[in-house]
Amino acid sequence: MRLTLTNFRSYACAELQTDGRPVVLAGANGAGKTNILDAISLLSPGRGLRGAKLGEHVRRGPSAPSEALWAVAASVMRDCETYEIGTGLAIGPGGGERRLVRLNGAPAQSSADLADILSILWLTPAMDRLFIEGANGRRKFLDRLVLGFDARHASNSTRYEAATRERARLLKYGPRDPGWLSGLEQQMAETGVAIAQARAGSVEKLNATLAERAEAGEFPAAQLALRGDMEALIADAAADSVSAMRLMLEKLRARDAESGRTLFGPHVSDLSVRHTAKRADARECSTGEQKALLISIALAHAWTLARGRNGMAPILLLDEIAAHLDGVRRAALFEEIIALGAQAWMTGTDHSLFEGLEGRADILCVSNGALERATV
Repeated sequence: MRLTLTNFRSYACAELQTDGRPVVLAGANGAGKTNILDAISLLSPGRGLRGAKLGEHVRRGPSAPSEALWAVAASVMRDCETYEIGTGLAIGPGGGERRLVRLNGAPAQSSADLADILSILWLTPAMDRLFIEGANGRRKFLDRLVLGFDARHASNSTRYEAATRERARLLKYGPRDPGWLSGLEQQMAETGVAIAQARAGSVEKLNATLAERAEAGEFPAAQLALRGDMEALIADAAADSVSAMRLMLEKLRARDAESGRTLFGPHVSDLSVRHTAKRADARECSTGEQKALLISIALAHAWTLARGRNGMAPILLLDEIAAHLDGVRRAALFEEIIALGAQAWMTGTDHSLFEGLEGRADILCVSNGALERATV
């Protein structure tokens, strides 16, 4: 991968060429390590690993000349072909912020098109509480996994969210035109069922790989399940799920109008995770076990993709990953990444945490928005 950053957070201009091996970014806190992972994460649909607004990525300070307020570009190989991809922020004709996305020099319709080129998965310290906080974070984590299996998941999610917002607006402010509402509910049903089915199919694939791996690489096996009224409706309605969901939305108009939000659909589903060996929900496990379960799921996802139709593991963005693992699990993680042939970008404050990667990774020192190659 060749990565270029312009006016992005702590980087006025930076360019990095990697050869496909794992990459270690080492440096003090605040040096700009996570900013690089954040930039890479924006080469996929969505708002990246920080979930930040577009304007929050703009460099505060002297900037390099650019048509965009910030830009991230990369040259990547996929199926023996080279793709030039990029994204950035510009000001629209009306003065509002808009995201630019380009593929091979031409404008793309939306960031959802990036899912056809790259699969990117990340784990950050903020996700250590994934199993004990609200369902929203777990849905986002699951949907990132689903994108690796179904590139259409991003566009389906975008269309579903747009129709859901418009329906909620009509129910609140009017006019409550039955024809208009029915059209929106039909779109919600079509995309909502597609979202739920893609999630279910992904969970099935991941569970198969997790069961096969068992306790591979010192990481505990997990079992995933989807929970929610949406999943129950699809199980009951089978082939007629779209009609069943549309009728349910029509039935719930009064309740949704009173609550001010849509209370039924894939946007309120939850992901349940169990520690297989302990027969316990992830939320009941220790902090260290929860971290190990997250890594186990991420590795299962990578192995499933690597053995799939395209045979390509995702890019893994692992922020401060080594600091939260003991020596045995660190070594196991490094060996799995090497065996996968995946390009994993890992950050840490201390080179010594990556001693198991001597000669097998690109080691970069990060300091004040500058990158310098180093040896462990």
